[in-house]
Amino acid sequence: MGTITWPEGLDARPIDKGDAEAWAELLAAREKVDQEGENYDADDLIEELEDAQLDTARDTVGLWAGGRMIGYGKVYASSSVVDVARIRTEGTVHPQWRRQGVGTALLRWLIQRAGEVHTGKHPDTKGEINTATISTNVGADRLLRTFGFEECRYFFDMKRPLDSVVPETELADGLRLAQFDPAMNEDLRVTHNEAFRDHWGSTPRDPESWQNWVTGSRAFRRGQSYVVLDGDTIAAYVLCYEWVADTEATGIKELYIGQVGTRRNYRGRGLARATLAKVLTEAVQAGFQRAGLGVDADNPTGALGLYEGLGFAIHSKWITYRLPL
Repeated sequence: MGTITWPEGLDARPIDKGDAEAWAELLAAREKVDQEGENYDADDLIEELEDAQLDTARDTVGLWAGGRMIGYGKVYASSSVVDVARIRTEGTVHPQWRRQGVGTALLRWLIQRAGEVHTGKHPDTKGEINTATISTNVGADRLLRTFGFEECRYFFDMKRPLDSVVPETELADGLRLAQFDPAMNEDLRVTHNEAFRDHWGSTPRDPESWQNWVTGSRAFRRGQSYVVLDGDTIAAYVLCYEWVADTEATGIKELYIGQVGTRRNYRGRGLARATLAKVLTEAVQAGFQRAGLGVDADNPTGALGLYEGLGFAIHSKWITYRLPL
């Protein structure tokens, strides 16, 4: 692990699929204390490790003590750059091992590896490290600031109980709603890249990452995902997911709205609102009890107001921090 000195008694090595159960136990212990609202099972984590763009041998680290994973770190960089090469990092330390220097060593490793990834993938582009945490995590905020990180973006996690009436919304003549069909997959990827071209931190999805993280994810729910069609053109879309581990942990069956997009020349016509109304109505019929989503507080299309108008309320605030490379 380069020049990183780990606290005595810890073993540091890359994470592999055989570590998934131990990794899930670590994340469950974190959730009990940090209350981020994020739960994972071993299959979720195996899926993360199967991402072809992730070099698990170099871009992951698991910290072990007595046969137990007590910390982890992961570094990820998109294959493309729009404005700044944002190297994304994540990690945590088991609550019982905090304030013992483990987090400091882990963050040093993340910064070092992020720099190496930037040099290897985007050496001629301005780069920065990005990492995110829930706003209530005072310890993480303090540690990040110690290393020179600064706040740069804010996101809201929003929830909506599905026991209230969904506002009815109609589409303009000539447009129609349709359930996602796998035959639409490539056109939908191209539509998404066009719709998110002006969104902070977004980079174009190549076919492989689109399949891995969007329509090919085990959490993707085809039956709850809808598009607006203008003839054969996808004008807008809402793609949804269900995280089984969240349901098991909370007892609440939640439909997570992962992507909401409208092509630029179709904006301002209420397409996202109509599609969301359809999704929420169908979610009730499918037995979901709640809907959730995440939104950039400074979203350029006014998404926050759209969601509030449909009954969503802010549940938690997340902060993205940056460190220039």
